[in-house]
Amino acid sequence: MKFNIITFGCKVNQYESNMMKEKMLHHNFSYEENLDLCSIIIVNTCTVTNVADKKCLKMIRHIKRKYPDAILAVTGCSSQNKQDIYKKLDIDILLGNKDKSKIADLIENYINKSEKYCKFYNERNLDFEEMEIHSFNHIRAFVKIEDGCDNFCSYCIIPYVRGSVRSKDFDKVIEEVKNLVASNHHEIVLTGIHTGRYMSNGKDLCDLISELSKINDLKRIRISSIEITELNDKFMELLKNNSKICDHLHIPLQSGSDFILKKMNRKYDLNYFLNTINKIRSIRPNISITTDIIVGHPYETEKEFQECLNFVKKIKFSKVHVFPYSAREGTVATSMDEQVSDVDKKKRVKELILLSNELEQEYYNKFVGKNVDVLIEECNENISVGRTSNYLLVTLNEKLEIGKIYSRVL
Repeated sequence: MKFNIITFGCKVNQYESNMMKEKMLHHNFSYEENLDLCSIIIVNTCTVTNVADKKCLKMIRHIKRKYPDAILAVTGCSSQNKQDIYKKLDIDILLGNKDKSKIADLIENYINKSEKYCKFYNERNLDFEEMEIHSFNHIRAFVKIEDGCDNFCSYCIIPYVRGSVRSKDFDKVIEEVKNLVASNHHEIVLTGIHTGRYMSNGKDLCDLISELSKINDLKRIRISSIEITELNDKFMELLKNNSKICDHLHIPLQSGSDFILKKMNRKYDLNYFLNTINKIRSIRPNISITTDIIVGHPYETEKEFQECLNFVKKIKFSKVHVFPYSAREGTVATSMDEQVSDVDKKKRVKELILLSNELEQEYYNKFVGKNVDVLIEECNENISVGRTSNYLLVTLNEKLEIGKIYSRVL
């Protein structure tokens, strides 16, 4: 039987979908890109915003209408968050964020017994669900090393649907990465819901990176995202001495206003953020620092937004991922006074994106005429496309081997 997996959301979801695909193939199901030819469709959902929920539900309703005879399995953050809605959709196999590793067994059981399956857990009290992949659908392979979050930022639903912080066994991460490197993945992206909180057998993220660096054919180690409060002296020393760590850190800011940061229940102020960025740049002057910012959080007036713009200019991020605030039922911010209008949110999003585009171009221009190392990810005839260590997207007018790193002048 043929199957397809539709994935919404973050790198963790992409990793988990890759794992589910491997499980299905191991059970002798066949992967098929064309949904028209599939007997089984798996949807891995996201709930980070209202828009994400709507996209997931729209897709599931579309599948129900167009492919009524297909076995439909749904899992992920949106189903965990909106259980009552999903239970009404007559889905064959319905899960939250646990038991994704059992998806092939659950589908086989459904095929044999024709009994619908629905199971949810209390996500706050779970062990790390063992998952492993042997290859990835990108040249840069994602490896999930952590799950869950305990920060409870006022705007965020994720701690409620992903549960508490828990980490993958240290030795199992090493073994998984070795297998991926043997499968021609020379860059690894360490990912999790709160990656910087990784801890296993008394060993933290820095210890893990140090051990991974000993793998000879692993050329690059990239961190998907890390909080500013986790960039301590131990990490700074590692950044200084370990050349395998990519010249790129994604550090969520969320707001450039101290007042709004407090309303968000973030664990730092602007002065702390700036001082830490300055330390990073004293070690690696040309590092790419990207960020996430939410605009239109409750209580954000034009004054706070202008503070945010000014701080972004001061930091000179190489890119800003901009999100309009999305009220998530069950979070503290939803019940706050001074909600910002959609009109103001849209205006501020547009303004911040324009600034981000300017800063991104400014950062790119610094490397024109400079020699860079490019990991080739795609090749079409005589055009090759890849990424540098500092995450610049580079197009080269030559045919190069996918998965290899080439030194070129931009």
